[in-house]
Amino acid sequence: MRLIVVVPTYNERQNLPELVARTLAAAPTARLVIVDDSSPDGTADAARRLAAEGAPITVLSRPKKGGLAGAYRAGFDWATNQDCELIAQLDADLSHDPADLPRLAAAGADLALGSRYVAGGGVVGWAPHRRALSRFGAAYARGCLGLPQRDLTGGFKVWRRAALQAALRAPPRADGYAFQVEMTWRAVRLGLSVVELPIVFTERRAGASKMSPRIAAEAAWLVPSLRWLG
Repeated sequence: MRLIVVVPTYNERQNLPELVARTLAAAPTARLVIVDDSSPDGTADAARRLAAEGAPITVLSRPKKGGLAGAYRAGFDWATNQDCELIAQLDADLSHDPADLPRLAAAGADLALGSRYVAGGGVVGWAPHRRALSRFGAAYARGCLGLPQRDLTGGFKVWRRAALQAALRAPPRADGYAFQVEMTWRAVRLGLSVVELPIVFTERRAGASKMSPRIAAEAAWLVPSLRWLG
């Protein structure tokens, strides 16, 4: 079983060595695809140095910061054309623990979601207001779309390659974090098997969050419209 792990990056040079080390410790035969949006801190160069030292890393550099969905789409386009069975996605900031990759990969589903909001899952390092906002966002998406999944806004996922190809037959409409909701919605609409497994999400220790009011506003209007947009 070959696993490709797609990781969008923007100014994540500080986190990259640990991310690579922990991912390969959990999944020694995996290949990482670092999709970097021309990070001014030299993230792409750091990834290339790790690759030159022997780490199984492919670096895809985009000319400018172009949104989370675009970065994932670039990585997915590369990964789905490789000889692999599974394609994972996770955050570069170590909020997602790569040690959970084997468990998600072994779930036997078309899409395995790492969930903060099922029994055994959780969040470490967030203030109460941020926890409340995140739970509201997940509940909002669930209510708008009538889906049973508890953590629709999470970004730790493992796809079967064929399932991901099916979900990407039409370009995603979302640009930011609503992309996570949109892709799970597509999987459900296609009748693919979707399971949630508990994970513990840990607040980043280095770098800065990429969330912005524009991204939040996009999610607020786009999520309910997915029912009609398909």
